Amino acid sequence: MKKHILVISQYFYPEQFRINDICSEWVKRGYKVTVLTGIPNYPQGKFYDGYGFFWKRQEIYNGVQIIRIPLVPRGKNSLMLALNYLSFVVSGFFWNVFTKISADFVFIFEVSPMTQALPGVWYAKKLNIPCYLYVQDLWPENVQVITGITNKNVIGAIGKMVDYIYKRCTMIFTTSESFVKSIHDRDVPMSKIEFWPQYAEDFYVPLEKCEISEIPNDGVLNIIYAGNVGTAQGLDVLPKAAEIIKRTNDIDIRFNVIGDGRYKDELVNIVDSMGLSEMFNFVASQEATKIPELIAACDAAFLSLNDNSLFSMTIPAKLQTYLACGVPIIASAEGETSMIIDESDSGLCSRPGDAEELAVNFTKLARMSKSELRQLGKNARDYYEAHFSKNVLLDRMDQYFNVLH
Repeated sequence: MKKHILVISQYFYPEQFRINDICSEWVKRGYKVTVLTGIPNYPQGKFYDGYGFFWKRQEIYNGVQIIRIPLVPRGKNSLMLALNYLSFVVSGFFWNVFTKISADFVFIFEVSPMTQALPGVWYAKKLNIPCYLYVQDLWPENVQVITGITNKNVIGAIGKMVDYIYKRCTMIFTTSESFVKSIHDRDVPMSKIEFWPQYAEDFYVPLEKCEISEIPNDGVLNIIYAGNVGTAQGLDVLPKAAEIIKRTNDIDIRFNVIGDGRYKDELVNIVDSMGLSEMFNFVASQEATKIPELIAACDAAFLSLNDNSLFSMTIPAKLQTYLACGVPIIASAEGETSMIIDESDSGLCSRPGDAEELAVNFTKLARMSKSELRQLGKNARDYYEAHFSKNVLLDRMDQYFNVLH
């Protein structure tokens, strides 16, 4: 009899999150997997074509049974985002009351919002089964950083919700080492917390340098950023660095920003207002399977995070993507991200928000030989295989499922 995993994730296919691949792999490993999720609307803020309150509410993806509960699309402002978060919880509450599904354990894939964990906690309590939480974003810290909310009553209430969730989980897995201490500081026993880093899907591999229509091939140094274009990513540092490079006229460089998000329109406007349009190439979100080709058409990959203590503890998923693709990495980040880039000798890292240091690093990169760039890329892939092997990580999770169930 196959063990049945109920996965709770507000975001799932066709939205591009690593949980899609994790669930697909569990099916291959013999588990029955049901995903409770919302109607896809991330990051554009509106329902994907073909999906809605009355369309595609149930679906099969790579053997995974998908159940979509109603929610308000996240839109483009804070009110809509709050309604998006709340509506998933309300729908999840009623689903939990009426569902006849009987799973063996619950796995909650927690990127913001943490509120999405509540239906999973309630379901696990109802059936008295193990509940596993995979923490990608720390709350309430993430709320304070992203929204700017500092009201003690609001943050205190969110903190109580977080403590309620942690207390009722069998095990808590984290995407970074630093998260372990932060969760332990909330009176969660260390025996309940485990560092389980993200891996990149199998199609993220080094490819031969190629030409692709989205990336001009004109001898200019091509830098790629691929992912969500949101406020947390700190992408405002990019046009500032570009302006410094343009002023000094040291190198020819192009920043290829692949993706969509709540900050994209503002970023485009900033680039235009600074007269930097010729240095930027904005491309809409692409299928995840196409990202390795886009990366291979470029000379290096860029990632950035805002200057905040929370983000210094974060390992963004795109870091594993870049490492797996064997590409030199330029980062505007600190903490665990900086440590991994330094330890792997896969690129250059500057302090978050420091445009001058970032511009210097881009210039250093531009002056490297092809063999030096190839070596950085090889170092990246070697480090990925040594530290983020998919099979090793999934084997570890299997042990928890089989021992604790």
